[in-house]
Amino acid sequence: MSSVRRFTMAAISNSLSLKHGLSLWCPQTGSLNRPNRSSSITFRSFSRCYAAFANENREYVIVGGGNAAGYAARTFVEHGMADGRLCIVTKEAYAPYERPALTKGYLFPPDKNPARLPGFHTCVGSGGERQTPEWYEEKGIEMLYQDPVKSIDTEQQTLTTNSGKLLKYGSLIIATGSTASRFPEKIGGNLPGVHYIRDVADADSLVSSLGKARKVVIVGGGYIGMEVAAAAVGWQLDTTIIFPEDHFLQRLFTPSLARRYEELYQKNGVKILKGASIKNLEADSNGHVTAVKLGDGSTIDADTVVVGIGAKPAVSPFERLGLNKDVGGIQVDGQFRTSIPGIFAIGDVAAFPLKIYNRVARVEHVDHARRSAHHCVKSLLSAQTHAYDYLPYFYSRVFEYEGSSRKVWWQFFGDNVGETVEIGNFDPKIATFWIESGKLKGVLLESGSPEEFQLLPKLARSQPVVDKAKLEKASSVEESLAIVGASLG
Repeated sequence: MSSVRRFTMAAISNSLSLKHGLSLWCPQTGSLNRPNRSSSITFRSFSRCYAAFANENREYVIVGGGNAAGYAARTFVEHGMADGRLCIVTKEAYAPYERPALTKGYLFPPDKNPARLPGFHTCVGSGGERQTPEWYEEKGIEMLYQDPVKSIDTEQQTLTTNSGKLLKYGSLIIATGSTASRFPEKIGGNLPGVHYIRDVADADSLVSSLGKARKVVIVGGGYIGMEVAAAAVGWQLDTTIIFPEDHFLQRLFTPSLARRYEELYQKNGVKILKGASIKNLEADSNGHVTAVKLGDGSTIDADTVVVGIGAKPAVSPFERLGLNKDVGGIQVDGQFRTSIPGIFAIGDVAAFPLKIYNRVARVEHVDHARRSAHHCVKSLLSAQTHAYDYLPYFYSRVFEYEGSSRKVWWQFFGDNVGETVEIGNFDPKIATFWIESGKLKGVLLESGSPEEFQLLPKLARSQPVVDKAKLEKASSVEESLAIVGASLG
């Protein structure tokens, strides 16, 4: 029924023929009709979009303008299916960019060569072409900036944006990412001087505050907290990081590993408060934040507060597509198809089958955003039928600005389950291995060589049997990697 309806819609379109809808459980084939370029399509620049369509019909629409959208656009171009056929609708004012830069190089002080657009548009983060706004124009991709989607009609296959624009889609890819978790307004979450980081505007606001700040308090001991604290050190600011957990990055680091990083931050002057809860944020007579009040009644002075307490999948207004109650996000299959034919979800917002560990996961990471975008679009445009087979990967790079006494760069692959073996003295290398039922499940390496880093995903995916007793006797990180590497056969 759905495919028939879409074919009819395609036939009556006076500008673009709409592609057949995809069955939820059947792979896309290459035999479907592809529309000819219509003479009614023109390409010109103006404030909101680059390719002006003659009416509301779009063959492919991507909602969201983050990493996943940029990499999806590249895949459409690689398949010759972007020009005059693809529209990207985003709430942002910028073409897709590599979002990790916002808590890393973007926050460097002005004298330490901070990252700025257009330097980190996708897809430079993976060694690809820099897709500037001009790139999208040249490729015939319609860009609707600062106009997020507010509603969807799945029966009519239409989207309505905040400005009231109506878009009819053939195939829809939801790449809305996630939104920063915020403190409630009643405890001061929206006070001037309180910052959250999800986009360039957020980062610009924080940089402006850092330039005038004296005392910075960072709430959260995960990725955002650790990266912002490292950046604040570069500004030579009085910096305190507060979190309720027992140690840094508790969802990944072991207590022993976290201690190494905590000591490094403390050597750089960062004060760390663990196991602390926030009661509220205090303000002066002008309403600007002045202090963080803790659950025990004590206060910490601050003229700038950065809140990094996690994120939530940006599922609105797509809740009716089917949400996963366990991990959040929109439930999809191994091809990123939702419960409604022709609609897909990728990146942070997708709850997908994590094949290697036989569970459903939602991953907030740039690597997954890139790979899920490529897999989804390739499946949509070709006869690819194999399921997405993602290997969890996380990394962080901090203290990389000029003049830093110690640069930090670690990578993790796999699953942090089972017992752990830690090798090395953090001088600068250290490695942690997770072993369950005799098999290597995950590995983290700090300050590895390119060859050592390249070994990690091979180990994590192969899950070789490891002699734990022998590994524990390794006298160096190099020796430990040689031991587990030999187990690959």
